[in-house]
Amino acid sequence: MNGLAHPRSACGASPSRGRSHWPGKAGSRAALVLAVGFLVFVGGVHAQLTDTEQRIVTAVKQRSPAALELLERSVRINSGTLNAQGVREVGAIYRKEFDELGFKTQWDEMPASMKRGGHLLAVHEGSAGKRLLLLGHLDTVFEPSSSVPLWEQRGDKVRGQGVNDMKGGDVIMIEALRALKSVGALDTARIEVVLTGDEERTGSPRETARASMIAAAKRSDYALSFEGSGRHEGQTTAVITRRSSGGWTLVVRGKAGHSMGVFSERSGFGAIYEGARILDAFRQQLIEPNLTFNVGAVFGGTDTKYASDTATGTAFGKSNVIAREFRAEGDMRFLTPEQGDRVKQRMRQIVAASLPGTSATIEFRDGYPPMPPTDAGTKLLLAYSKASEDAGLGPVKADDPAMRGAGDVQHVAPYTTGMDGLGAYGTGAHTDDEDLEIASIERGAIRAALMIYRLTRP
Repeated sequence: MNGLAHPRSACGASPSRGRSHWPGKAGSRAALVLAVGFLVFVGGVHAQLTDTEQRIVTAVKQRSPAALELLERSVRINSGTLNAQGVREVGAIYRKEFDELGFKTQWDEMPASMKRGGHLLAVHEGSAGKRLLLLGHLDTVFEPSSSVPLWEQRGDKVRGQGVNDMKGGDVIMIEALRALKSVGALDTARIEVVLTGDEERTGSPRETARASMIAAAKRSDYALSFEGSGRHEGQTTAVITRRSSGGWTLVVRGKAGHSMGVFSERSGFGAIYEGARILDAFRQQLIEPNLTFNVGAVFGGTDTKYASDTATGTAFGKSNVIAREFRAEGDMRFLTPEQGDRVKQRMRQIVAASLPGTSATIEFRDGYPPMPPTDAGTKLLLAYSKASEDAGLGPVKADDPAMRGAGDVQHVAPYTTGMDGLGAYGTGAHTDDEDLEIASIERGAIRAALMIYRLTRP
């Protein structure tokens, strides 16, 4: 069994797709009731679920008020990436939950030089089924200086720091595991959990920051990440492809001189004109599906300075002096390694075709690797969608990779089959209006619990 086979229905067999032959009035009536049972809810639980799966769903629903309370407790602690103490406090709340679920937990400290809070690791040493890696993160983009309220409940939504990205997803993960525990379905499961403390601003070196996660991925058959779920045209979406996230720096040198000589053979065009030529050539020649190369900052003049740690820079120049220096900072996102290699080579060629009197270099910085489409990823999504449909929550479709940012699941993509977007639904992530739809916690926990249950069966 590959772990993705669809489970049998509550009566022990899949309903026939062919024409039925009724044995008589009494048999016909009974068969009709059975057939209708596959399409309706019985006692609030979809009839295509097994008895155990129905009990799992019930367990999730019974915990919905407590799940919201757990979310509130964790959101009311500021855990901006650079607030190491806050990250640890949120980690301590979740660590207690995993301890009670029978996981062996530990805190993965990062070197002091990285100025990061560390990660929460949890392991459930079962004996059967597929090995799963569950991913989340403890930090948010909101540092202690943020003016965004920590928590505000507004009817059927809550607004606050990291409610959607991604403490809501962390709670869904915990509640799904708790439901499995309550029916004895967690006993034999082989699961590792990594909740990072620096997803929003990954510590450097990245090899150290993601060492534990990558090691766990190499031991796992599947990785499920609980970043926020998506919605497109009213339908829930999840993520099986994500574009890379890296950076680049363009540095141009020209000949400083009086502006009266600009464009001449002796003085050349200056650094700013050359920088503008290169950037416009990128725009005109490189745009293609699933590729972006944003320019975030430019500086030009006689002298420039840039500090990468604060993302600030200065430039000095006069209108009657040919620019000697130009610098551009940008990011780059692509879907496959092959696309990235090809585009980087073309960018180097454009940079090398310098205007007279100028020279330029471009350097690329790797960040999150791409998560390209795979057949295994498609099958994993189909299994997740089947679990959702069986629970009466509708199908789940693949999200457009161009509509998502980067995430931790990409670090494990080279080593195992991954899927993201199993978390809560909300809007405005990373903004003052980040919110979460309260009902999405229950929906997400049901989907996740059924998915984990089916993957971890012997």
